Formats: sequence, C-alpha cells, structure tokens
Amino acid sequence: MFDILLGIMAIVLLIGVSYLLSNDKKNINFKAVIIMLGIQFILTWLLLKTTVGLKVIDTIANGFNKLLEYGMEGVNFIVGGWIPDGGSPFFINVLLILVFTSAFLSLLTHLKILPYIIKFVGGLLSKVTGLPHVESFNAINSIFFGQADAILAIKTHIKDLNKNRLFIVSTSAMASVSAALIASYMTMLPAKFVLIAVVLNVFSALILASIIAPVTITKEEGDIDINDMIHTKNIFDAIGSGAMDGGKVALIVSVMLIAYLGLLALVNGIFTSLFGMDLTTMVGYLFSPIAYLMGIPGSEMITAGSVMGTKLIANEFAAIMQFQPILGDLSEKTVSILSTFLISFASIGSVGIVGGAVQAINGAKGKEVSAFGLKMLLVATMASILSATIVGLFI
Repeated sequence: MFDILLGIMAIVLLIGVSYLLSNDKKNINFKAVIIMLGIQFILTWLLLKTTVGLKVIDTIANGFNKLLEYGMEGVNFIVGGWIPDGGSPFFINVLLILVFTSAFLSLLTHLKILPYIIKFVGGLLSKVTGLPHVESFNAINSIFFGQADAILAIKTHIKDLNKNRLFIVSTSAMASVSAALIASYMTMLPAKFVLIAVVLNVFSALILASIIAPVTITKEEGDIDINDMIHTKNIFDAIGSGAMDGGKVALIVSVMLIAYLGLLALVNGIFTSLFGMDLTTMVGYLFSPIAYLMGIPGSEMITAGSVMGTKLIANEFAAIMQFQPILGDLSEKTVSILSTFLISFASIGSVGIVGGAVQAINGAKGKEVSAFGLKMLLVATMASILSATIVGLFI
C-alpha cells in the first residue's frame, strides 16, 4: 500500500511541476489531461490485470516474435556459420533485425496502410481529448517512426505552429520510440512492458507537454496529408529504402554504443581512482529518490537510479545493456518500472536529432526548438517517469 501511495504522489508531483513550468496556466486543458490520465489507468489495468488484456499482450508479443523469426531468415543467410554454438552477438541478434523491420514498415507506409491507420487513430484521439489534429496525429505517428521521420510527416504544418505547439510536437517525438526498434527491445526486455510503454508514452508526453505549453486553436486546421509520409516511388524502392535506413540505424547504434560504453568505462575508472566511487554509482544516488518515488524498493533504488541516469546521459540501448545482466536479480516491480522507463528516445543526443529534423524543414522553427531543447528533454524524461510509475501501480 505504501508504494502505491508513493506512486500516486509521484504522479501528483509530475503534474504539479508541469503546472509550475507552464507558460500559460489559464489556458491549460485540464479536461484533456484528466481524460488522458484516465485512459492510461484503464489501459494499464486492462493489459496487466485482466485475462483479455494479458491475452492481447501475449498475442501481440507472439506476433512480433514471429516477425523476428521471418527477419532472422535473412540474417542467418548472411551470417550463418559465423556464430559459435551458444554465442549471442548483440549486433547480429538485436541490431541486424532492424534491416528487416525497417523494410517492412517502409512497405506498409508505401502501400498507405500505416498512414491511414495513423491518421484515423490520431483523429480519434483529437476528438476524445480536444487536442489539435496535428499534435494528435504526430503523437500516434511517433509510435511507428523515428524522431526525424515523425517530424517530416507533418512538414507542411511546421511553419504554422507557434512555440507551444512546436514544443508539444517535438516532445512527443522525443518521448516515443520507432516501431522498427520495438522487436529489438523485446529481445532484451520483457515484451509486455515494452508494448505498454509504447502506448502509455503517447499520452504521457501529451499530458505533460500540453500543461507546460497549452495550445488553443482559433481557426480551422488544414487536413493532414498522408502523402507527406511517403517518400518512395514503388514497392521495390520502399523495400530497398527501408532496408538501407534500417542498416544505417543498426550501424549508428553500434558506433554510438562502442563510443558511449567505452567512454563510460573510462570515466568510471577515472572516478573510481579519484573518488573511490564510479560515475555510474554517483548517478545512481542522484536518481535514487526519483526511483523510490516511482515505486522501486529502497534496496534497489540506487541500482535503478544508475540505469536511469545512463539512459539520460547516453541512450536507451546503453542503459538496457547495463540493466539486462542484473534483470534476473531484481524484483518484478523494479523490472516493470525500469523496463517501461527505458522505452523512449529521451536522452541528450535526441535534442540534436529533433532540432535538426525541424531545422531541415524550417530554419526559424529549428532555432526555436534548439532554444527549448533542454526543457524538451526534461519533459520527455518526465513522460517516461509518468508511464513507468503508472505501470508500477499495477504490479
């Protein structure tokens, strides 16, 4: 019961901090906030506490696993025989599958299957919450595509967005993850928490960002043009472009992990020599009060805080690599909360990615994003905390 009270307190604090940071308190859409919080609680209860919900999660997870099996046919054809018995190289088993999943998503996009689904769900979200169409569409679109691609899908609207609307759009993109990566995350973390995090983050980002930067629409918005999402000429171009994009992401993640994990080890060594404690542990102490409020047991809050800090400083993959070896030694509550928290792009490096994507579309708007970059990172991280805290309440 005490951990439930802590979780509720954490949610109240997140809403309270957002209210204090708000630049237009009079125009906060509290109705939308309450509706979205309600949806989050109902969805989490359905997915984690009911037979039907658990069955849905299990079915979706099995679907992703089957997709992974198909994708691994191509991976095994290329690298078959390279891996010794019992070996499990991260690049091959986790990252190379991105080539297949990215190609598959690109194909669904070219065929306009995904764009129509995203437009329909985004429109439904807008009607339920009263939030503008562009922000709602972008929030749903961010479930499927990376930060830059999500922004590009609304490029015709960027010039018309004021700072508050631009803030919500940018924060939603950062608080999400690409669907192409979901299968990879599911090879390292419990599938049900990965899937729940993807859905909850949509609402968490909208809740906090719309409190901090309220929006009001005084004129009719232009329709969302799904053709802005399609950049390929035919099916073969879609498959090829998607595969190339997936390969680039796999290589970029690999390079970043080599750099981040190597530098983190170096810094840890230096800190241990100078202070008798590595940086990872120090960060754990800094984040431990937040971890405790989220519902993580006191005996595990420093470990959890360390993982959370690594995600913010480096990225989610680096944090997952730190978390995965100790996953079996932690309580179910800690595993559920941390697994949910890690599923987002909220890290320092993402500030540049989102800002660069907007800059490529509109230079003036790109400068606005750069100006509120750190605030965007703070709110996207708070969104991850909100999603993880809600999950912790049902474990």
